[in-house]
Amino acid sequence: MKTYTIGFTRKGAADFFQLLQNNGVKRMLDVRLNNISQLAGFTKRDDLRFFLHELCNIEYHHLEELAPTKEILNPYKNRQMSWAEYEDRFINLMVSRSVEKSVRSELLDGGCLLCSEHQPHHCHRRLVADYLNQTLNLEMEVIHLL
Repeated sequence: MKTYTIGFTRKGAADFFQLLQNNGVKRMLDVRLNNISQLAGFTKRDDLRFFLHELCNIEYHHLEELAPTKEILNPYKNRQMSWAEYEDRFINLMVSRSVEKSVRSELLDGGCLLCSEHQPHHCHRRLVADYLNQTLNLEMEVIHLL
């Protein structure tokens, strides 16, 4: 099973959609807290759903239960919290939400976790992929699209 992750920062629309097509992504799993942000116009929820379907024949799913809360995200973004503390608090949030019970493994097969961060090493999409891989015992290969 292959699962992908992607961040839209530092990517134009052409590169973003080409990466998805070239890797055979079947469904976009949007794990952002705010999926109507103007950070990148092509990734605003309704526009993204349209572009994914029309350009790539990719399904769109917003999985809010895999997004951080404002209480965790904002202090990290404002440099009031270290990555280590953010990681710990976010993993505890996933445990308390029992996200492994709400995410169907078939969504992950060919799915791509979407967030804004360019690199996955300090992004919650990597934490989500690692957590689900462990808790669901999927032996999933995680590929970060850069």
